[in-house]
Amino acid sequence: MAAGNEVSTTYYIQHHLQNLTFGKHPENGWSLAHSAEEASEMGFWAIHVDTMGWSIAMGLLFIFLFRKAGKMATTGVPGGLQNAVEMVFEFVEDMIKGAFKGHNPIIAPLARTLFVWILFMNTLKIIPVDYFPVLFSKLGVDYMKIVPTTDVNATLGLALGVFGLILCYSFKVKGVGGFAKELSLTPFNHWALIPFNLLLEIVALLVKPFSLAMRLFCNMFAGEVIFILIAMLPFWAIWLLDVPWAIFHILIVVLQAFIFTVLSVVYLSAAHEHH
Repeated sequence: MAAGNEVSTTYYIQHHLQNLTFGKHPENGWSLAHSAEEASEMGFWAIHVDTMGWSIAMGLLFIFLFRKAGKMATTGVPGGLQNAVEMVFEFVEDMIKGAFKGHNPIIAPLARTLFVWILFMNTLKIIPVDYFPVLFSKLGVDYMKIVPTTDVNATLGLALGVFGLILCYSFKVKGVGGFAKELSLTPFNHWALIPFNLLLEIVALLVKPFSLAMRLFCNMFAGEVIFILIAMLPFWAIWLLDVPWAIFHILIVVLQAFIFTVLSVVYLSAAHEHH
């Protein structure tokens, strides 16, 4: 490959994987970053505008569709939207019955929200990788990464929200003493092994949000990279590879939403166990 092509290829990949970032730059003040270097110089408190925007948009779409289905619900012949929503309700209900052993009316709505919201965000990946970056570049926007779950900040935010609920219900159901006792006397029920138990249990507890976040992020990010690499091939190769990969990735999109949701339910179920 020629040197010019290498630069072009590198720029293409980096451009499509770069988020639209807003933050306080040391020299430019509050502004949008025009390069990856500027984005990194904005520091920790910079905001990925595209991730925030598209994730909120998918959340609003979820609310709109389910609210519309609720208003249009009928006991007669249901429409397509009502059928789809009822399938989601039944699917999540079966998931809860199999994975959650406690009694909490919040868990089913939470699981339903997680599953559909993540599914909607993941589904944005099916849109061709060049469509929105080219469209927004014509509007003067340098970067536009439309799949929120390919941003570790989004997946980690979701996972930390679930982790907060895990801690909340662990203290609420077991009490401070019960939760401390569980951490101290599991898996070895002997006072001499309390330091070892604490080390194991605290590490296992802290790993939960990171495992949730990284599993979803890594799978979606890897799929995005493959779509970008396919888009760089000759036209005939794009049609030969992109369509089969997109069809296969539909399974990944649904599967990752399901895995994140069911693991969240399992972790919350453990938080409700009195032992």
